[in-house]
Amino acid sequence: MDEIIKKEYESLVKYYEASGGNSHALISKEYASMVINGDKVLAKNSTEGIIIETERIENGVYARITVKRGYKAKNPVHLCFGMLPREGKQIIKSEIVAEEDSAVRFIAHCIFPNALRIEHIMDSRIIVERNAKIEYEETHFHGKSGGVKVIPKTVARVKEGGEYNSSFLLKSGRAGYIDIDYEVHLEKNAKSMLITKIYAREDDEIHTNESIILEGAHSSGVIKTRMALRNRAKSFVIGKTVGLGEYSKGHVDCTEIIMDDAQAEASPIVIGKNPKAKVTHEAAIGSVDKKQLITLMTRGLTEEEAIDVIVSGLLK
Repeated sequence: MDEIIKKEYESLVKYYEASGGNSHALISKEYASMVINGDKVLAKNSTEGIIIETERIENGVYARITVKRGYKAKNPVHLCFGMLPREGKQIIKSEIVAEEDSAVRFIAHCIFPNALRIEHIMDSRIIVERNAKIEYEETHFHGKSGGVKVIPKTVARVKEGGEYNSSFLLKSGRAGYIDIDYEVHLEKNAKSMLITKIYAREDDEIHTNESIILEGAHSSGVIKTRMALRNRAKSFVIGKTVGLGEYSKGHVDCTEIIMDDAQAEASPIVIGKNPKAKVTHEAAIGSVDKKQLITLMTRGLTEEEAIDVIVSGLLK
């Protein structure tokens, strides 16, 4: 590792640790891992059952991750995507394939601590083969300026008996502008859960458009969204499930707390195209629970501290 790459790596890893990442996993040969700053792969490691291949592209990196047939990963795959400069554009194009009867968990951290004008574009294609399973946990660590645009797009196809679950979490730092577009297709007996939890402040703006298409019989999917918005933040949430397969089940669950001059829109969409499918939804937008707030304040917390405790509970 040359001196420049080493310095970038060490700086990024510090922020990775601050966001709750396990830095040991980035250097241990027992873990599959990858560290990217801008358009540079600073480090990567494949294991016996997980192969990581990368290629530099304009403004970013193409990565293909393959989990071999029958391989049950005992350790999670650790991914670190970041941009340390204040300005720039990062494009990550990825393909993740979990071959038949495999199982893997991904822990991804996206880190933009100094962003003033940063654009992060994530374009992912995910294939979960028959009876395979992918868990993908994504945590964002942003700075205080709000000068970041995060635009993740994922199309996932889950084959018979497979499972794909993903979570997107941002609790610390300014959200900036986030535009999430996820689409999951489920075959027979496949299942999926999509979870999004974001705390937005100032003039942050959040868009989410998440869909689960229940194509196969006995497939099931849940879209769960939790938002807390303060100041002048805005959110526009669309959650959609489409019931096509016999005895398929889908549910959209959205809860948002708004404070100050924040605005929230929630559009749960359920579409049934098979009389034996069941798709349901629930959505709630409201203020902080006054009874909870008063209870916490009587225990010695300030109003701001009490609000933070309530929001943390929502986003837990």
